[in-house]
Amino acid sequence: MTVQLTAPLLLPEAPPPPDDAERLLAGTHHDPHAVLGAHPVEEGVAVRVLRPCAESVVLQTPLGEVALVPGAGGLFTALLPITQLPSYRLRVSYPGGEPLVQEDGYRMAPTLGELDLHLIAEGRHERLWTALGAHVRTVEGVAGVSFAVWAPNAVGVRVIGDFNHWDGTGHPMRSLGSSGVWELFVPDLADGATYKFQIRTRQGWVLEKADPLARAAQCPPATASVVHTSGFEWGDGAWMAARAGAVHHRAPMSVYEIHLPSWRPDLATYREIAEVLPGYLTGMGFTHVEFMPVMEHPFGGSWGYQVSGFYAPTARLGSPDDFRYLVDALHRAGVGVIVDWVPAHFPKDDFALARFDGEPLYEPADPLRAEHPDWGTLEFDYGRTEVRNFLVANAVYWCEEFHVDGLRVDAVASMLYLDYSREDGAWTPNRHGGRENWDAASFLQEMNATVYRRCPGVVTVAEESTAWDGVTRPTDAGGLGFGLKWNMGWMHDSLVYMGKEPVHRRYHHHEMTFSMVYAYSENYILPISHDEVVHGKRSLAAKMPGDWWQQRANHRAYLGFMWAHPGKQLLFMGQEFAQGAEWDHEHGPQWWVLADEWPAAAEHRGVQDLVADLNHTYRATPALYEQDTTPDGFTWLDGNAADDNVFSFIRFAADGSPLVALCNFSPVVRHDQRIGLPLPGRWRTVLDTDDARYGGSDAAAATRRPTAEPVPWHGQDHSARLTLPPLATIWLTPEEHHGA
Repeated sequence: MTVQLTAPLLLPEAPPPPDDAERLLAGTHHDPHAVLGAHPVEEGVAVRVLRPCAESVVLQTPLGEVALVPGAGGLFTALLPITQLPSYRLRVSYPGGEPLVQEDGYRMAPTLGELDLHLIAEGRHERLWTALGAHVRTVEGVAGVSFAVWAPNAVGVRVIGDFNHWDGTGHPMRSLGSSGVWELFVPDLADGATYKFQIRTRQGWVLEKADPLARAAQCPPATASVVHTSGFEWGDGAWMAARAGAVHHRAPMSVYEIHLPSWRPDLATYREIAEVLPGYLTGMGFTHVEFMPVMEHPFGGSWGYQVSGFYAPTARLGSPDDFRYLVDALHRAGVGVIVDWVPAHFPKDDFALARFDGEPLYEPADPLRAEHPDWGTLEFDYGRTEVRNFLVANAVYWCEEFHVDGLRVDAVASMLYLDYSREDGAWTPNRHGGRENWDAASFLQEMNATVYRRCPGVVTVAEESTAWDGVTRPTDAGGLGFGLKWNMGWMHDSLVYMGKEPVHRRYHHHEMTFSMVYAYSENYILPISHDEVVHGKRSLAAKMPGDWWQQRANHRAYLGFMWAHPGKQLLFMGQEFAQGAEWDHEHGPQWWVLADEWPAAAEHRGVQDLVADLNHTYRATPALYEQDTTPDGFTWLDGNAADDNVFSFIRFAADGSPLVALCNFSPVVRHDQRIGLPLPGRWRTVLDTDDARYGGSDAAAATRRPTAEPVPWHGQDHSARLTLPPLATIWLTPEEHHGA
């Protein structure tokens, strides 16, 4: 039966069953698409449209127009005497406004396919962000935005936003079966729309939640999610192609850690930072930059470590594409980008992940496992497949969508141990009665294996402060699978030593040598991070004993020792020019100490020049990086000169090329010191932290090109006499390499 409709033809109403109508208007209907839209019935086709506050709704079809019959709660219906309704649109009139012509999203099929739902249920959707969240797309020729969210315990979910005056009555979502996913396509929406999910819980609560998969968010303190489609065109193709073949363990890696909002507070956006940061890093010789978390977070004082939007770069500095612009600029300058990633916990803010659908979802149900005692946050439930999928896909997301070259995983120890920072009786043992969180270990293995498989050349770095076995061992050998691990033991022990007055250092000599006992148990990076220069710990220079000259000399000597020690390097901003104060996240580094009007500016610039020379010399000297992870790359000349506060050792490249490092941590000039050397002939000093250019005394200027004599010393066949400057490190290399 086909009837030509004439405008405006008024037909009988077609109300849904009372129970359906009641649940629909209450926001507790699991399948609003079964009620709304056009549906064949015995008498013809029933059309139902939910438009709260509308005065009238007219159905526009190729056959003509139909005025729908208004009902309770903004439900408009009509019964059409036809067997099949062709495509249609709606003309909706509201009081005091012009009529709006709209598409009806409730006539659309789901935007998630069976494969998406299967992978989500299995916890194996490695590109989860392409299925869940908000996506601008065209469905059946209609442009709009699809929304999808995982909320398995909800009894109803609606989309609210600026497009419906934050009233979700007219936008209920449908549940896609046992997957726990709710979905809705909203026509006529585009990028820039702000939204949240309004969730009805089994307890009768109404929650308004930001989208866990939102790719953009409002700038805090606002908390809504933002529809975003990237239009960025990358220019880093050469970098990405080369990255795929990177072998990080055998390559130089010198990392500059920064807090983006405070690195240069006068630079207010990602794009402004992109005009300055790449040049600074290349001039200083750093191979990589590490950003403290750039994911959206509600409280600036958390420095980004309490993440609310895991898939959204913080809007404090611009859009997601602005962040892409910064990464692209760094890549084109030859600088790698590492971002801090925080899968250990999340904040309790009402709008975010906590009790997302009214019950523990992303966090464990057991409160003894859910609460993170140190930070007043919640831990993730690593045993739940969908939660693991959320995090694993997030790691891949940053590498694929933003081209980041590494993930430094924060607080790994707090994930691995169930009793972390907990008193007896305040934690729940694992199924074997132990303290290990095997679900977390398994999750980290899965994350690392997935990232390395999908993103060749990316490196993952663990901040892990315990002796958990095999953090950087491959997953197929039972390890966690990280590429590198922060050497917290080296950091702690060496800073204890350096904090002592030189006269007392002889009693702490082993603090500096102990790291070589375990140097090859993992693949290490040596970190002097933000954690070491806040909360009363003082800046790196201020940790050093003595007057200002001695503090700077100690600082320079320590950096020379650090860059020569096996392992990659990481230095936090401000320490490269020996700022005197702790880091302040509101004001950033003390750049003003480098200005000419500052009395000690030349001294600070001297330290800055030293760091640049350390980096450039390091990158040009394979002995300092090629064999970081094997004993073949290191040997002590003398590791026992405790009374002299002297350490001497050799680093070797893969072809046997040596570099000799001599560290004198006493304030005494040591003249006419015989030092064993592995090769005969002329040697040259390639770095001296006591050089006058750096603010030093130039005490060793006369012996910077020693000749190795056939006098056995320090276990070597040759040796030379030279001067060890006070509180200084010097590096020597042969003028000609004589073979392995």
